[in-house]
Amino acid sequence: MSGTFPLVFSVTSGKGGVGKTNISVNLAVCLAELGKRVVLLDADLGLANVDVLLGLTPQKNIFHLLQGEVSLSEVLFPTPYGFSILPASSGMAEMCNLSRGQKLEFLDALDDVEDDIDCLIVDTGAGIGDNVLYFNQAVQKRLVVFTPEPTSLIDGYALIKALKQNHAVEQFDVCINMSPDAKTAKDVFTSVYKACDHFLSGISLSLAGIIPCDTAVRKAVVRQIPFCIENPQSFVSTGMKNLAKIVSEWEIPANQDGNIKIFWKKYLELEE
Repeated sequence: MSGTFPLVFSVTSGKGGVGKTNISVNLAVCLAELGKRVVLLDADLGLANVDVLLGLTPQKNIFHLLQGEVSLSEVLFPTPYGFSILPASSGMAEMCNLSRGQKLEFLDALDDVEDDIDCLIVDTGAGIGDNVLYFNQAVQKRLVVFTPEPTSLIDGYALIKALKQNHAVEQFDVCINMSPDAKTAKDVFTSVYKACDHFLSGISLSLAGIIPCDTAVRKAVVRQIPFCIENPQSFVSTGMKNLAKIVSEWEIPANQDGNIKIFWKKYLELEE
């Protein structure tokens, strides 16, 4: 990870249940262990659960920020694991479709943390809803999570297709989660790669990581502790550390404006 400005990337998926938020949380843990200053934004705005996975109970969240009740610094919540979270609300339907004005207001607030972080992880919702597509347009890089299940492949491909055809997004990194072995994971990636190559001209896909199936994950979720903390020697923790190493070496795109607010805002301006 190079450059003066923070790397902003999403962890996203075409369907729920693929372990996207668990990957976001543990990736934040591992990047913090590598010395990065990390903020994890829970961008699944209506069904937020980053705080639940971490066993935390923030009193304020993004909803209160957008209501003008608090500042960003009051929402930013430190974890015991070396990174901070920007928690969202759960069960609030109005958060699922932010207005353009709310998005701009939110981006203005995010600008305040630019100088204090190395990495902003955006844990999006699943699917191809408005907020999911918006956040995936705005970030510098996108980590799309798949599992070996056929529905995951179909829905993940649909997300990539929507971003490519409707918003001209062409570069994606892929993480295969819950894989029984490396061969299966590589077969999944090959299937996605071939479909994109055949039907979506110009798409660039890279396999960033393989996270194996491991009983340590379920146990950690129940205990509300990141599995990389609960069982750092497990196979799944090793896979996550390998992924974090790759992410830490990602280059910040050279054509950025050098400002989170400006970078994200220009995409909204294209929508006018």
